[in-house]
Amino acid sequence: MGLLPMGADILPPSDDRVFKLILTSPEAKQALMNLITSIIGRTVLDVVLLPNELAPGDTKEKAERFDVNCKIDDGSQVNLEMQASYMVEDLDGQHKNLKGKSVYYLTDLHSSQPAKGLRRYDRSARSHQITFCSYTIFPHLPDYVNSFSLRHDTTGEILSDAISLTFIELSKLDDVVKKPVSDMTDLDKWSVFFQYASDLEHREIVNKVIESEEVFQVAGELLMSISQNERERAIFRSRRKFQTDMQSDLATAEDNGERRGRIAIARKLLKRNRPVDEIVEDTGLTYEEVEDLRKEN
Repeated sequence: MGLLPMGADILPPSDDRVFKLILTSPEAKQALMNLITSIIGRTVLDVVLLPNELAPGDTKEKAERFDVNCKIDDGSQVNLEMQASYMVEDLDGQHKNLKGKSVYYLTDLHSSQPAKGLRRYDRSARSHQITFCSYTIFPHLPDYVNSFSLRHDTTGEILSDAISLTFIELSKLDDVVKKPVSDMTDLDKWSVFFQYASDLEHREIVNKVIESEEVFQVAGELLMSISQNERERAIFRSRRKFQTDMQSDLATAEDNGERRGRIAIARKLLKRNRPVDEIVEDTGLTYEEVEDLRKEN
């Protein structure tokens, strides 16, 4: 039934790679449909996975790399992202970098629709950007799900429902995880699964979630298979070590001069042959600055 052994070491589905491997598996189609349904509030009857890279508009640009990019039965485009580790942020705690990334992905997704055959802009497909995050972005908002759209600043009148942006903060599940599983919504269950599947202290409630519906049983079986794969475990350990090292370097950067620290991190990433756009995202440097460093190397 996909239940997780009580003492087993399970990889966290809140890791973006594990998250993607689960939801893009052919066996997970019904699970993906259920997850999207629980977020957009409309029953999804079909879903088709799309390439996770959009072609760049300029030959000098890098392609955007999505986690789970798909199209649902009414033609709407949906991109699901998992943000497990802290991005480089401003010191004011407003998480402008992550918010900016999500907006950028949403607008890129929406504008990627083929112009051929699109006679009216009001008939373009809807685009949904859904960002799961393991840390708190909106401490002043009590709900763990927060959605945004184009509205009038004063009246709240919707300008267009063509695009929507939803943040799901997995750090705000303290009350949700205490509910009986029978009282949880499907999104509650998915959020508990993503956040707590690797946590031994919450293994019992996660297994109750898995038992509750077939889609969660499939997700549990896929997670077990991924967790038992030695190659995936090695990749996870390597990525986690790198993220820990980078966070340590960023903390040191604050002490030694933020800009110099970010440049040092960018040089390290270039030596690892990381794509320029990822280095820009991780360090907060501009594309031109990273390109100059790449030429120096």
